Amino acid sequence: MWLYVLVVLICMVASAGLGILVPRMTGHIVDVISSGSGTEQALMTGILLIVGISVINALLVFLENAIAGRIGQGVIYRLRNDMYSHMVNLPFSFYDKAQTGQLMSRVTSDVETLRMFLGVGFTRLVNNIFVFTAVLVMLLSMHWQLTLLCMVTIPLLFWTVMRFGKLIRPQFRVIQEQIAKLNTVLQENITGIRVVKAFGREATEVEKFNEENQAYLDCNVRMTKITAFHIPLMNTITALSTAILIWYGGRQIILGSLSIGDLVAFNSLLMMLIMPVRMLGWQWNMLQRSIAAGTRIFEVLDTSSTINDDPDALPLKNPQGAIEFEQVWFGYDEAAPVLRGLNLKVEPGQTVALLGGTGSGKTTVINLVPRFYDPDRGVVRFDGTDIRKIRLADLRSNIGMVMQETFLFSTTIRDNISFGRANASQKEIKEAAKAAQIHDFIMSLPDGYDTVVGERGLNLSGGQKQRLSIARALLMDPAVLILDDSLSSVDTETEYLIQQAIENLIQGRTTFVIAQRLSTVKNADIIVVLDKGIVVQRGTHTELIAQEGPYQDIYRMQFGSMEEENGGGTGYAHGYA
Repeated sequence: MWLYVLVVLICMVASAGLGILVPRMTGHIVDVISSGSGTEQALMTGILLIVGISVINALLVFLENAIAGRIGQGVIYRLRNDMYSHMVNLPFSFYDKAQTGQLMSRVTSDVETLRMFLGVGFTRLVNNIFVFTAVLVMLLSMHWQLTLLCMVTIPLLFWTVMRFGKLIRPQFRVIQEQIAKLNTVLQENITGIRVVKAFGREATEVEKFNEENQAYLDCNVRMTKITAFHIPLMNTITALSTAILIWYGGRQIILGSLSIGDLVAFNSLLMMLIMPVRMLGWQWNMLQRSIAAGTRIFEVLDTSSTINDDPDALPLKNPQGAIEFEQVWFGYDEAAPVLRGLNLKVEPGQTVALLGGTGSGKTTVINLVPRFYDPDRGVVRFDGTDIRKIRLADLRSNIGMVMQETFLFSTTIRDNISFGRANASQKEIKEAAKAAQIHDFIMSLPDGYDTVVGERGLNLSGGQKQRLSIARALLMDPAVLILDDSLSSVDTETEYLIQQAIENLIQGRTTFVIAQRLSTVKNADIIVVLDKGIVVQRGTHTELIAQEGPYQDIYRMQFGSMEEENGGGTGYAHGYA
């Protein structure tokens, strides 16, 4: 890396040195021609020499840009990887507040802005410093009085450039933010297109996008106005320098203290001196835009993960699946706790059903087991060990989850099932699929297990997606299995088949179940009824049905008459799911 940087610097210095030779040689040729003392051969020699120097200079610039671009691309490559790796390892609490479109914009648009500056802008900025210094030294050696007189306008030009950058910087920040908002609207509407169409909201969502797009247009128009004012002003200041040069230089020629060739060379060198200052405006733009993008990128990179391995974390050996909550308090907002002193002990192999109304804390309980969040107070233990003292990779590899919102990747069915165990054999994948009652459906597809599911599994039914998700969890053969309303999207017949498979598979495995189906609740070893983060009832179905309380009330209201007629059928536990 440093060798490449050294080569770039050498190319810059050499290029700057060769660049100032061309105007000097041009001036000399003009003097020779105007004096009439030169020959055609000398003229051609001078021209060929100028062409040769220009070619060498072009090669140096090419080498400089190619290597600098490679360095910039390498830096951005590592930055993009580091950013993605960091985001993947951030806790759930970060994604509770972050917007997908905003994050995508930072990984793509903002990183690309940095790439443009590192690949082009920074190199040109450093090169211009070399050119400005070399040209200034040459001008002073030629005619220091004329140089100082022409440089009177440089401070004004520099002030204009700095003012331009000061005005443009906040605009770039606003533009980057507005791009992110535009991406958010686009991402949400593409992801939720079925909902948009189902409710006939196409026109409304188009209008919402138009509003954000109009805001983006307004931001760019404001920036364009700032640019439109300052660029002509820079041109005017540059023209003023040329006017001073012609006025004073012309007088010096008349007085005989300056040749026409020197004036020609001086004019070319003066433009080379002014150009870096002029370019500073463009480079300042890129710098300001990069600062705005970098600020947004480092807002993510500087977000620390609150869920990390303890320095003394231990591997999880021979997991049994005992889970214990001891005086656990937790809230997504500290001012509004969801769990209030939860105490719950689950022995290895037991099945626990969690019931409760919306906001009672059911999902929060199962989110604390794999350490998606850490409790504010209290302890969650796995086989008697505080889960914060267990290595995260070991803990989560021993917990299989079937989420309420099933997510499938846009890859093959085989890859989706084996997501938790990438080295699983085809035989193991098929066994898990058979256990989840999805194998026959998979084999009916033209490509079988090699069938690529659509984005998020949109070309599969809800029941099919959930059975694939169940197969994915079962393939892990975890010590603890979490089923978060995993049967909500299957029909009664499919539910019965899955239940038969699960009843065999949960033997010897601790299972947490959030379910709407009474059949799952009734078969649990422990039924826990939550209300506002507090356990209000716990016990078996037989024990709770005999007690006065929420469970008995819900049972009688929703299922009592059904079971009397059907001898214990299947239903939905509305309100307490």
